[in-house]
Amino acid sequence: MYAVVKTGGKQYRVSKGDSLKVEKLTGNVGDEIRFDEVLMIGDTDDVKVGTPQVTGASVSARILEQDRSKKIIVFKFKRRKGYKKARGHRQAYTRVEITDIQPSA
Repeated sequence: MYAVVKTGGKQYRVSKGDSLKVEKLTGNVGDEIRFDEVLMIGDTDDVKVGTPQVTGASVSARILEQDRSKKIIVFKFKRRKGYKKARGHRQAYTRVEITDIQPSA
């Protein structure tokens, strides 16, 4: 069984046991969280597509890690003007493991 969930402005196709990196969520390592914005639930034969969400469906997950990604360099430059500006950015993320998918009743 798989589901498509929406979190952090992005959509993810998940199955039980999957580990994925999502935008930062509040919580500590080991906490259980629940994704209620389930857009689709599928099995080998049956597929339920929400309008826009599947009512009553949810996906449970456990927080494995709270961290920040590698630094990216944002460099602005205009030739022959003497203009250079360098900035860095590290995006915060949460790694979660999908523990269960509850279809609507």
